[in-house]
Amino acid sequence: MTSNKGVHASLRRSGGLLAVVVFLLSMTCGLPATASAEDSGATDMYRMYNPNSGEHFYTADGNERDSLRAAGWRYEGVGWVAPVHSNTPVYRLYNPNASDHHYTMNAAEKDSLVASGWNYEGIGWYSSDTNRSLPVYRQYNPHARSGSHNYTLNGNEAANLVSQGWRDEGVAWYAVGGASPAPAEPTPAPNPAPAPTPGKQITPGAYCKKSEAGQQGTAYGKIYTCAYRPGNKIPHWYPA
Repeated sequence: MTSNKGVHASLRRSGGLLAVVVFLLSMTCGLPATASAEDSGATDMYRMYNPNSGEHFYTADGNERDSLRAAGWRYEGVGWVAPVHSNTPVYRLYNPNASDHHYTMNAAEKDSLVASGWNYEGIGWYSSDTNRSLPVYRQYNPHARSGSHNYTLNGNEAANLVSQGWRDEGVAWYAVGGASPAPAEPTPAPNPAPAPTPGKQITPGAYCKKSEAGQQGTAYGKIYTCAYRPGNKIPHWYPA
């Protein structure tokens, strides 16, 4: 027969173990779920074109876009929409010898280009880690010195370039939103026709009739007025 002291000791041990279990369960249940590194936010990727070099340039920076437009680049609209952040950065590089940019998710490719003399300009944007429905395709023009790569969401554009001799280099990265063209540039208003020059053709400085005093005439595209001047009894054509 178990003594009361033994029962109490057993209960104390069981109670202590139960308290530990309850504590651990409460800690586990309180842990937040592991969050994805891909933010829910998104950013437009602006597509620019240099008509002199043939290069396409891509940036999420509106100020950089506007600066390039002021320098003569053409704004072609939003090329795609990228996540604000993810586990997959897209690196931006610049070739100072060819004045050309290149973009890649491949860190080894980035390091190889830097070793070859390219400038590393940091992370340009991010690729989606979760969305695989919007691939951005990469094509390469083996005959171009500048603007040798093109990146597009448009499969038809990619196929058309490949049919013209560009090389299909597969998927460059993934977007979270589609493209949208640049708004149409407003058509400048036609220059208004020059207003007709008032009055008849006259000879500057010549006499005019008293009945013409106050009237205007023209000569060599300028306007003159028939007027009296101090000391003149007869009006003359003077500049208006």
